[in-house]
Amino acid sequence: MELEFSASWILAGFFVSTVGYGLFIYGKKQTRLPQLLAGIALMIYPGFVSSPVVMLAIGGALVGGMWAAVRAGV
Repeated sequence: MELEFSASWILAGFFVSTVGYGLFIYGKKQTRLPQLLAGIALMIYPGFVSSPVVMLAIGGALVGGMWAAVRAGV
C-alpha cells in the first residue's frame, strides 16, 4: 500500500497528531492512563492510514473509546 501525500491527508494527519500530542501531554502530567494511551495512538497511527476520511474516523473512534474509558472510571 502506498501513501498518497495530498493536502487533505497532510492536514488530517496534522490535526489528529496535534490532538494526540495534547492528550499525551495531559495524560503524562496528570498521570491519566486513558489520555496517555489515546494520545500515543493518535500520534502514531496516521502514518499507516492512506485516506484522510478513514484517518479522521479512526481518530474519532479512539477519542470516543477514551471518553468511554474515562466515564467508566478507568
